[in-house]
Amino acid sequence: MDVSAWYMMYMPISGIEIFWPGLVLIGFAVGVIGGFFGMGGAWLVTPGLNILGFPMAFAIGTDIAHIAGKSMIATIRHAKFGNVDVRLGLAMLVFTMIGIEIGARIVIYLEAIGLVGPVVRWIYVGFLACIFLMVLTDILKKRKAEREGIKEGDKLKGGLDFSSTLHNIKIPPMMHFPQAGIYCSLWLPAIVGFVTGVLAGFLGIGGGMLRMPALIYFVGCPTHVAVGTDLFEVMISGLYGAFTYTLKGRIELVAVVVMLCGAAVGAQIGTVATKYARGMGIRFWFMVCILVCMISIILKQYGFPLIAGVLILGVVALVCAIIMGIMFKGAAAELRQKRATDI
Repeated sequence: MDVSAWYMMYMPISGIEIFWPGLVLIGFAVGVIGGFFGMGGAWLVTPGLNILGFPMAFAIGTDIAHIAGKSMIATIRHAKFGNVDVRLGLAMLVFTMIGIEIGARIVIYLEAIGLVGPVVRWIYVGFLACIFLMVLTDILKKRKAEREGIKEGDKLKGGLDFSSTLHNIKIPPMMHFPQAGIYCSLWLPAIVGFVTGVLAGFLGIGGGMLRMPALIYFVGCPTHVAVGTDLFEVMISGLYGAFTYTLKGRIELVAVVVMLCGAAVGAQIGTVATKYARGMGIRFWFMVCILVCMISIILKQYGFPLIAGVLILGVVALVCAIIMGIMFKGAAAELRQKRATDI
């Protein structure tokens, strides 16, 4: 590989060269996708970095550091709206950090025996498959509701809710969490924090895809408080994750900075675009991204890294272009309507 090529960037810690426009695109895509879908794009970063050429342990550690940086701004924003239950977040924090450390140690062990790549890739495929099925089920459920004449704001029957049962398990100490409006055993959020921490440390995800639903369905948090509290948790636990992976020498800070530059721009676009997009359209394109990510990981595992890289970067770029198109089209229509009203 030509060291002098302008499109390659040397990573000083791992000693490899990376296609830096790919890093910018991943960061930008994570910002757009995170802002548009209301869910972080961390599930895209670890496999994306691995496909670009990062060793799996470096991909995980760099992803965790990237997540911590993104979460700070979002947490401050949610705190202003009263969406953060600091007491609940702190109750989970110690157990989350223990989980992250265990997950990180598993990664280092698997790296030592030469199995970290295949193991993490296949677990990622299973994880993304579960999310794909969840989103597909949600889309089919929404379409069924539309056919039956149920309005968007009406509550559908049969929703998941385990919190009422779990709140009856009164193992001391019992705690009241005022912002979330719940009273339960400390061990309930502690277990949620530990399990999601292990997965965050092992897969490099922030835990939002798991912790936020767990706070809603198992702990009983209102959705807006679950989102804000999860971001608060990710901010602090992510910093610890970045710290422990730094000590293990598995974070490329240069890559983190490059991705954050792209994410800062992309997040603004994705957030504005949600104003003009239909809910079903948002879910559909999210499902497409997950499916493509799964296929790319499988291609990488079976020795087709170039095809995997072109596929994931190409489709993610396409989805970002579609989201930007939604934003520009919606903004133009809104501007025309405003001008017509002023006349």
